[in-house]
Amino acid sequence: MIAADRLIAAALMALSVYFMVHATVLPIGWNGETGGPGGGGFPFWLSAIMFAAAGGILIRTFRPGARTGSFFDLTMIRSVLAVVVALIVTIALMPVVGTYIALPLFLFWYLRIFGDHRWAVTLPITILTPVFLFFFFEVTVKILLPKGITEPLFYPLYAMFF
Repeated sequence: MIAADRLIAAALMALSVYFMVHATVLPIGWNGETGGPGGGGFPFWLSAIMFAAAGGILIRTFRPGARTGSFFDLTMIRSVLAVVVALIVTIALMPVVGTYIALPLFLFWYLRIFGDHRWAVTLPITILTPVFLFFFFEVTVKILLPKGITEPLFYPLYAMFF
């Protein structure tokens, strides 16, 4: 298990460095003209956070008492595959039905069906996450997310915020 943790952490760190280098093609600082971050800001800083998290995992594997033993069992593999398939379906749906439909569908499936969480947890997260993402990305930082066939529904919101 330690070897797998180290290998995956190192691979994620290398991938993070790759993303950070490519993000610097666009400006990563604050853009005074648009009043928001440069186009490479979010990819760069998210990659930096991913690098730090993977580095923490790598460091943890060298501490005395690190867990050893089997990492995968059949139940875990099934769960991981179910989530991977659901994410692939979600990503495939985004250009068709839009982010604001595909994401709540995934969240509902993940929280209520896969995770068996209560309705009191599932509904607020499923509804409020796309609302937050709309106001954060589209209104605040002016990054338009894919809307697919639902785009005409957003015209009144565009008129209000742009």
